[in-house]
Order: sequence, then structure tokens, then C-alpha cells
Amino acid sequence: MKVRVEQGDISAFQAGAIIVNLFEGITSPGGGTGAVDAALDGAIASVIADGECRGKDGELTLIRTLGKIAAPRVIVAGLGKSEKFTLDKVRSVSAGAARYARRLRCKTVATITHGAGIAGLDPEACAQAVAEGAILGLYRFDRHKKPKEDDVALEDLTIVEFDEGRLDALRKGVERGTILAEAANFARDLANEPSNVLTPSELASRAQAYAQEAGLECEVFDRDWAEGQGMGAFLGVAAGSEQPPKFIVIRYQGGGSKHLALVGKGITFDTGGISIKPAAGMEEMKGDMSGGAAVIAAMGAIARLKPSINVTAVVPATENMPSGTATKPGDVLRAMNGKTIEVINTDAEGRLILADGLAYAAKDAPDAIIDIATLTGAISIALGDVAMGGMTNDKALYERVERAAEASGEKVWQLPMYDEYKEQIKSDVADMKNTGGRGAGSITAAFFLKEFVGDVPWVHLDMAGVDFYTKEKGVLVKGASGIPVRTLVHLALQMAE
Repeated sequence: MKVRVEQGDISAFQAGAIIVNLFEGITSPGGGTGAVDAALDGAIASVIADGECRGKDGELTLIRTLGKIAAPRVIVAGLGKSEKFTLDKVRSVSAGAARYARRLRCKTVATITHGAGIAGLDPEACAQAVAEGAILGLYRFDRHKKPKEDDVALEDLTIVEFDEGRLDALRKGVERGTILAEAANFARDLANEPSNVLTPSELASRAQAYAQEAGLECEVFDRDWAEGQGMGAFLGVAAGSEQPPKFIVIRYQGGGSKHLALVGKGITFDTGGISIKPAAGMEEMKGDMSGGAAVIAAMGAIARLKPSINVTAVVPATENMPSGTATKPGDVLRAMNGKTIEVINTDAEGRLILADGLAYAAKDAPDAIIDIATLTGAISIALGDVAMGGMTNDKALYERVERAAEASGEKVWQLPMYDEYKEQIKSDVADMKNTGGRGAGSITAAFFLKEFVGDVPWVHLDMAGVDFYTKEKGVLVKGASGIPVRTLVHLALQMAE
């Protein structure tokens, strides 16, 4: 779908539907909604008076215009209470209204800039949120399904602005919002692919094509190279699969003095290995490379936005399979930095491949390393499907990540890194164990990863609770979420400032 900005009167705009809005408790609509109401001889005020339209958060009211204006339909989107209104609400409202218009079989839609009127939010930021919300909310993964004969796609969304002085800002916002949302949708495409399609080799191939299109450097290394680097932890996970492992490195050279490294978990399918998972729900493990997908996708958006910063993305990619050659519980692996790991549970494989990914990233001494992974089921117990868990060795860097997450509408919550937790990963036969047991499982996993970053400021994002959804809500749709692509991009933009 294309999102654009035009000057004009929305009540006179020709489209399949026009979208206006209403705060809860408002009985006499103003602004763009008021202009449309006047053109409809008070039709919106009438449904408000009847109690059919109350402006509640998520409420969508359809009004047929019966030829009174150019558009045949008006959708009144509820904004909820004005004191709780934020840019994230703009994204959610735009996503819900766009999906509703698609169900109405509209190919073209016009909208006012939610939040830029009486809400008093920055118009450019609101336009960005409208574009993000609509593009994210309309996402579908249906490439393996037979097309529906009567399916209609929403092809064009126009933000109609009466004030000519705002047009440049709105267009800038739409451009950035489109870039961010398209990147998140690319990550969704990768994570939604079945694992027989998206093997490590295919992930590497798509990363190369994506990087080439964005003008990025991309190198893909094979097993022999990894052996030469001493990546015993990464290769220990790959040992059970017939699919060759790939180590993907993407570089953006934006200039400036700062260097940010992003490391993403790239397990294209996780059976658990010898410590095999239960069958129920295992099909979702095709998305165990969501962290890697987020890192790759974020690089494309960073390249398009051109911040003055250098960014390196690292994605160790492999399957985790049980076989006669697979790593076994009790085995000891040696990581790239020389540290040895006693494998207690082969289903704690993500931290093993990240160990070598982090050690590789850390050798260039970047200013910051962020790793992203669907790492532990424990994070879902702690935080549900609402927020990522964040753990760090550097308070200032974590605060930057927190601000970036807030800017994107993606939530993160910090977990403690008290030294006592490290006791749980002590081993009698190696430098450490790859799991510390059930208690504080997400934190002990972070302590394991901390062993491979040295003195580099680092934040670990455990996204296992927010990587996949089973129903639509706001910008989230069924399947892969695309989190935290936009957070990573905002972080790079902030660090470049």
C-alpha cells in the first residue's frame, strides 16, 4: 500500500472511505470530523446523540454518506479518553481503521492526521504514526495460500491536510513511518516462513539480496570459516543438522564516531536437539530466528534513513536438530573467546550461537552491542506477551534502548543483574554451564551472554514473549510481530544525534 499526503478538504475528497475520529465524551465534533459532520448535515452528531458512536478506544462506526459527499463511506474511529492519548494510540487507531476499510472492500482511503488536531501532538510524528500503523496493521502472510477470488487489497491511503504549511512535515513523517513499517514487515516475512523454505542458506540469501537493495555490505561465512574462527559454541548447535550453518554479517557505514553492533539469534528451526521439545506448539519454532530477522530488517531501514553512525549486524544462523552427530547434554564446547561451556540442555541453544556472535561483534570494540533473541520461555512467564525483557551491564545504554522502545511503541522492561544469579551457571567441568535451571531463567541466560561481550556496553533483549501473536490488536496481526525492528532503528538514530 502507498501512503501519501495531499492538501485539501477531506469532506470533498474522493476515496472509497474517509476516516475521521472522535474522543470519548465529545458530543459536538470539531476539526476535520466537524467539517465532515457539517457536510453530512449532522449525521455524525446524530449517531453520537443516539449513543451509537461514543468515541471509545478501538470503536469504529460506519456512516453511509448517500451521495452527500464524494466518498460513499465515513469511518469514525474512537480515540478513547483524551488524557490517555499517545502516538502509540495513533498507530493503533490507524491500523484498526485500515483493516476495517479493507473488510469494507475499499481500495482507496483518505484520513485526517490523528492526534495533530485538538490532541496537540506533533504533526510530523502523527503522520509517521499513521503510516506505521496502517502499513503494519494491514500486513498479511498469505504467499503459500491460494488467492481468494473476491479479495480486495487497500492500495492507497491519503492523509488529507487543509493547512498547506504542514505538508512538508507530514510528508517527512510519512516517509519515515513507511520505512520503519516496511522494515518490520520484512522481518515478519522472514519469521513467518516455514523452516523447509527458510533454511539458514535461504536466510543468508535473502539477507544478501536485502542488503544489496539497500546499498549495504553483506558477507556470509560458512562452516569452514567458523571453524577457523574457533566458534565451537555456534558449530556445536549446528552439529545435528544436515543444513549447513551460515554466519551473516551486514555493515552500514554512515560515518560519525559511533559504532553500534546488533546481534540476532538465527535458529531457523528449533526442535530442542537431543533435549527435544514437546510436540505441541513446536511448529512455532520456525520463528526462533525472529531476533536475526529483526536485526537484518533494521539494517535496511537504517540504510534508507542514513544516520551518521556505523552499524554492524551479526546473525549466526543454523537449525537445532537431533541426530547421531548432534551435541549431547554433558558435552563441553569452546567458544570463540576461548571460554568453555558445559551443555546441560541442548534446548538452551540460542545462547550458544549468540556466544560466538557476541564474541565476534565485541572484537571490534563497538560503542554498544545489542543482542536480540527469542531466548527463554521464562520471559513469557515474567512479562507475558506485552513487553520484552531487558538486561544490561550499562545503565546509560539501557536508558537509550528504553527511550528508543518508547519512541516506537514497543515495550521493554528491565530485569536485575545481581551478581548472585551468576552462581547458577557455574560448572564443575567447564567455565560455565549453558543453563542455570528454572529459577530466574531469563536472568541467568543473560549472565551467560555477558561472558562474551567483555567490557563493551551491552543490552540483551529477550523477545520470546512478543515474537508471535494469535489475534489482531492494534499494529499486531496474527503471526510474527516484527518486534523490535523499530526500536533498533530508533536507537541507531538516537546514537547518531
